[in-house]
Amino acid sequence: MLSIFLNGETREVAADLDLAALVDSLSLPAKRIAVELNGIVIRRADWAGTPISEGDRIEVVHFVGGG
Repeated sequence: MLSIFLNGETREVAADLDLAALVDSLSLPAKRIAVELNGIVIRRADWAGTPISEGDRIEVVHFVGGG
């Protein structure tokens, strides 16, 4: 298990997760979110190849439409 910070809260996650698996495990709509890893926005196409490490700070932002 790894300890990460997800949207400012400490969370324990499996050691073999990448960003795509994390988003999937959180049941988030991938097309409506952006993911920032340690201050850098990660392109959706790169989520599957981006591993999560101990102490990573991950921010998930939901896009909201409206008018």
